Amino acid sequence: LVFFNLDTDRALVLLEEYCKKLRKPEEQQLKKAIRKVMGIFKSSLFQALLGSFKKKATRHGTTSHTSLPVALACDVLGYPKD
Repeated sequence: LVFFNLDTDRALVLLEEYCKKLRKPEEQQLKKAIRKVMGIFKSSLFQALLGSFKKKATRHGTTSHTSLPVALACDVLGYPKD
């Protein structure tokens, strides 16, 4: 679970950095949506779901290098996942 929490923190940092770049009026809707995603990442429900996901992935031997939150943030921002 610690691995997933650290990756969630990394995803939040990436999203926050991206939000700081969104200054134009037409970008404010995107900024609002990203802030909603950030709120979800911070929620206890999301953290519990990640814990469950990690347990299942570990049992099935399907853990990957990139966590779900970081993969999502990287996809949204167009960043490489490594």
